[in-house]
Amino acid sequence: MKYRKLGKTELKVSVVGVGTWQFGGEWGQSFTQAEANQILSRAHELGINLIDTAECYGDHLSEQLVGHATHANRDEWIIATKFGHRFTGPFERDQLWSAGDVQRQLEDSLRALQTETIDLYQFHSGTDEVFDQDDLWTMLAKQVEAGKIRFLGISISSGAQTAHQAERASAVGASTIQVVYNRLDRWPEESVFPICLEQNLGVLARVPLASGFLSGKYQPGAEFTTSSDVRSHRDPDEAQKQLEEVEEIRQTELPAGVEMAPWALAWCLKYPAVTCVIPGCKSVEQVESNASAADMAMARSDHPQAVE
Repeated sequence: MKYRKLGKTELKVSVVGVGTWQFGGEWGQSFTQAEANQILSRAHELGINLIDTAECYGDHLSEQLVGHATHANRDEWIIATKFGHRFTGPFERDQLWSAGDVQRQLEDSLRALQTETIDLYQFHSGTDEVFDQDDLWTMLAKQVEAGKIRFLGISISSGAQTAHQAERASAVGASTIQVVYNRLDRWPEESVFPICLEQNLGVLARVPLASGFLSGKYQPGAEFTTSSDVRSHRDPDEAQKQLEEVEEIRQTELPAGVEMAPWALAWCLKYPAVTCVIPGCKSVEQVESNASAADMAMARSDHPQAVE
């Protein structure tokens, strides 16, 4: 495994982390504690030390599974979670953005994660209007001073709010940006990454396998019709265009003998602004495949954030 400094924080994170949206049950599979333990134990053995979760992945369910799995060796993990939503059903959320609401969410997350401190607490894809609440960031700064949060971050959506929230990151006390970035979705290269480099913000690249399109499992013509499959929520014509693009990438960019999934993760890691990729995984085998991206040349030691 290789490690990088997460922006202006003191955190040394593995270049490959573990995303845990799947633990909330919205990926068409429910996870037992034993299954979560196996996945995270293997990740730990492979040198992965960053776990990304959220308050709304199954109403703190993902956090609970993570908390039980990491409680015994909590000091060996960097745990990132988020705030701003409440799970109300599969792919459904309530918006909870007041300072009081978020403070209650923080306490719930601390309990679920079985920890006294959250390493990275992230604003979770809210609008500019809810982002620009001084009392929210004042409350969060007090929680940092109290030791309940080590560092603050912003998980941004693609859209009009992207540049504004990234530009305001340092001003509100945030040290990191989480953003969708992969070989099919390159928009952050122009609108977000220059800001991150200027402010020395750590970048967590989410959806680095494009919701599985870059996993190597799907060919053009594949259909996603199951309601529990996140890909079924995409426009079918757009999904087919992306599958055709993936096939072209496979033929023109993928080196011979290299699996597409780790190649796609390593592709993200080559960008100077990107600190870490946080792919989800459903099995130990997928964790092992993801971790292998760190061995590729694109996860290089001359990256500006690289550390020994």
